[in-house]
Order: sequence, then structure tokens, then C-alpha cells
Amino acid sequence: MEYKTLAEAYQAIENTSKRLEKTSIISDLLKQTKQKEISKIILLLQGRVFPNWDKTSIGIASKLVVKAINKATGIDTKKIIDKFKKTGDLGLVAEQFTKKKTQATLFSESLTVEKVFKSLKKIPTIEGTGSVDKKMQIVSELLTSASPLEAKYIVRTVLEELRVGISKGTLRDAIGWAFLEKKLNFTYKQEYNIIELEDRDKYNQIMQLLQDAFDLTNDFTLVTTAAINNTLHTIKPEIGKPINPMLCRKEKNIEEAFKRTGKPAQFEYKYDGFRMQIHKANNTITLFTRNLENITTQFPEVVDIITTHVKGNSFIIDGEAVGFDAKTGKAKPFQHISQRIKRKYDIQELAKKIPVEINLFDILHYEGKNLLKTPLQERMDLLKKIIKEETKKIVFTKSIITDDDQIAQQFYDDALEEGMEGIIVKDLKTIYKPGGRIDAWIKLKPVMEPLDLVIVEAEWGEGKRSGWFTSFVLACRDEEGNLLTIGKVGTGVKEKKESDDDLTFEELTVLLKPLIEVEEGRTVKVKPNIVLEINYEEIQKSPSYTSGYALRFPRVIRNRTDERDITNISDLELVEEFYFAQK
Repeated sequence: MEYKTLAEAYQAIENTSKRLEKTSIISDLLKQTKQKEISKIILLLQGRVFPNWDKTSIGIASKLVVKAINKATGIDTKKIIDKFKKTGDLGLVAEQFTKKKTQATLFSESLTVEKVFKSLKKIPTIEGTGSVDKKMQIVSELLTSASPLEAKYIVRTVLEELRVGISKGTLRDAIGWAFLEKKLNFTYKQEYNIIELEDRDKYNQIMQLLQDAFDLTNDFTLVTTAAINNTLHTIKPEIGKPINPMLCRKEKNIEEAFKRTGKPAQFEYKYDGFRMQIHKANNTITLFTRNLENITTQFPEVVDIITTHVKGNSFIIDGEAVGFDAKTGKAKPFQHISQRIKRKYDIQELAKKIPVEINLFDILHYEGKNLLKTPLQERMDLLKKIIKEETKKIVFTKSIITDDDQIAQQFYDDALEEGMEGIIVKDLKTIYKPGGRIDAWIKLKPVMEPLDLVIVEAEWGEGKRSGWFTSFVLACRDEEGNLLTIGKVGTGVKEKKESDDDLTFEELTVLLKPLIEVEEGRTVKVKPNIVLEINYEEIQKSPSYTSGYALRFPRVIRNRTDERDITNISDLELVEEFYFAQK
């Protein structure tokens, strides 16, 4: 099917909940897109104008968009806000009021992908006096030239809430359908919403090749170019661009872990820190978190440590940054160092107050050689040759290699005794699988695995808590990126801060107020932005929540927004894995 505008394609995608139909629509759109516009369309389909690895944000708040709609349409601001409170979607508001606009549009012009993309990409670069008005003016000018349908998706893109249900998996498959159709050798039957395959194994292999390319680049524009040029197999890690980290599956005991990894296996301490991927090239060191955020500026001492303690001109190494008390030398929980991740000011002072020790456990690239396909044991041997250990600065993650259940159990017990979260068990023969959660890496922890969930609703408290939000509806995500509710929590949040680790109702209220989209009595729906780590006693089946599950006795552990965002909260597949594991 042909689409005259990108907005028409968005609408068609939004109008179906069927994953294969979405894939077909996107594939058709990509086939009819001019070569010079492919990269822009790929980004805009993700609701972005920057690649996934680039955490630059358009950075415009709802209040500014309200002003832009007012300026473009002439509709009273109060009417715009009232409609927004009812719908919770400024895109729908822009669409409706663009149909009724009273503002003269003598200077409007037809919109192109190039114009919208260029305008939105310019917004984050505007700084200094009058920058707010200049940003608003750009959005207003786009809305002045937009049709009602275009206005809806321009506003959603500006707010980075596209809401059409395009997951990374759907976009990946659509790129394959569009540019590797002959190799995939499939037929999509829309009337039955099925695909018929000539060779299922070959189809899956090609899709895995696309996924591997994305995990290495975090950039679907590069993946698309490689698919078009038939060069997917040549994509390699690029120093300076983060690789999706390899992840762990969870098991309940040493015996089950060995069944997955085989014997012998490597056992490592699991620290209460945060993942740090360290890149070096041309004397430039770059640090990334697990969710691909560049934190080089926030950890200047780590840059110095890597410079003096790691031998090599170019490399990518993987590890865990663990905070400790500068006076006592004792490890501190993640909450303490999390404040460093977002810090923009007084960085040196905070670095002295809350220093970190880098615990290294893997190397992915060294002196131009891609090590992802190299067995773990060889990678570890190389890592040990190039690192000069120094306590409280940079060390190897504490580990042993054993095939003995009792020795492994003792190592696990020692880890817990020393205050570790648990241990990681690794297959010595395994390659490094970016973005993969496979049997080669197993996590053992003594309690139910916490979930990282995002707040989608909140409820005002009563009595002495009346000025705070005190109850929060939580959501996980499905394969398409849709948010599915899974429970309500209030326990674990404190009225008063008794220690630095405590999260208070007042703190959460301050964070959530700017995110309110709809208010209905004492309940508000909020823009999904605040991610909490949640403990619970059990996962139960439940028709009350859209995920089909509910958490029994959930409890807030901490705010995870510094290390997690909405794109990497716990998914429904993980929830189901935990549900069946507990049985």
C-alpha cells in the first residue's frame, strides 16, 4: 500500500494491534521511501531524530507545546489545557484544534520529512537568552504548516511519545521485509495475519543477523544501510558507540546453574553497583551505562584510572562501578552513586565524597580485534594481562573456576556474607552475546528477583499525606513496547528521610507533578518516566491488570531512573519467566 505522507503511515500503524500488520505497513513505507530519506524515516519511526546510542533529547515540556499550539491555531490556552487533561495526549489536542484553528496561516507551507527532521534536530542546540521562545517558535511554525493528522504526530514526536506501538523487534523485521525480501522468501497473508515461510531456519538466521547488527550499533539507520548494501555480516563493534550489554538468566541454586553452563564454570561476585562499559580510542576514553548513557563527564577519576591502569591504545571493556565511603572504605549501595550519574555540577567534589571502584569482568575489543566470538576464558586471560590492579581503583571482579558443587556453594555463601547481591555463573566457552539473555550467564540471588517498573498513575494521599502522592500504579512493557499495568505500590516509600537511601513521598511527588497528563479526582495519569525497582513476595495471575499478572506485597526498593529508562524496564517475558520459576 502507498502512503502519501509519513503521518498517514503512522495512523495506519496506530490503527492496528497486529504485529505482523504493523511490520507490513512499515515495510511498504520503507520500500517507497527515497534513498536519501531512509535514515530520517527510520529515526522518525522510533519517535526520534537522534540514534539510540545518542541520548540527546529534544527536551521540550508539555507547557511549551501548549503555547505552540496556541500560537499556531489561535485557540485559547485554557481550552487547550482542559482538553489535554481529558485526553492525556497533546497530539490528539493538536489534531483537533488544528481543524478549528482561527489563526491566519498566510505563511504556512507544505511540510516535508526533511523540514520536520531538520527543525526538530535544531531544537536541542538552542541555548542562551530567549532560547525557550525560539524553541516554541520552531514547533509553532511546524504546526502552522501542518494538516491536523501531521500536527498530531509532530507534537508526539516533539514530546518523544509517538504512541503508535512500534517496537524494536517490529522495526527490525520491517527492515528485513523491505530490503531482504528475496532472501527471507516469505509471503504475508494479511487476511489471515500470518506469514508463510519456505525455510524457517534461514528466515530466523537473517532476522538474527539484523538483531546482532543492532545490538552492536544501537542504530537502525546503520542496520538499514547494511541491509540495503548486503553488508550486515561485516558490521563490527565501533569504539565510542556503546554495545548492548550481555544479560543473565536467573536460576534458583548451584545445581540448576551448572545444568545450564556445564562444568567447570566461572563464578563471580555480583556487586550492588552499576554496569560501566569503557571505550578507548585515540587517547579518548568514553564511559557508558547499561542503558547506553554517556557518563564520561560525571566520572573523571575513572578516566584517569583507565589511562594509568589499562594497557592499550584501543579497547572496549565491561565492568561494574561500585561506590564506597571515602572515609571508611566500605561499599555503599547503588542509591549513593546513582546521584553521580545525572550530576552536571560540583562533579569533582562529589567524586571525592562518593568514589567508585571499577570491577572488571570482560573485554569485547582490543587493539582492532573484535573479541565477541572469542571464548570467555580467552577473553579473561587477555584482560588480566592488560590491567594493573589497585584496590579501591580498579580490580578484577572476584571469581573462581570450579566444577565442584560444594566449592561453588561456599563461594556463593561467602559472597552473601560479604554483602554482595549474589553471584554470576558463566560458561567458560561462551562468546559475548550483545543484548542477549542466554544460558551462558546465570544469576543466583537469595530472594525473588526485583523488577524495574515505571509509574503510570498516582493517587493523592489523605489526611497528613494529602499533599503527596502515596500510591503508584506500575507497568512493565510487552514486546511491542506497550505499557501493561502489573500492580499498585505505596510500601517502601517513607514520610521522612531517615537515611540517604530512603525515597520519600515528597520526593516522588516533586518528580511526578511535571509529568501529570490527566487528573480525575484523586487519581492522576502521568507521563511514564519514573522507574522504580520493586521487590515482592510473589507474582500472581490477575485479570485486574493489563499484564495479566499482579505483584503480591510489592515494596519500593529505590528510584532507578538514573540507570534505567522506559526502554529497558522489565518486560512481560521476564515477568512470565519469574512467574513460572517460582512454581
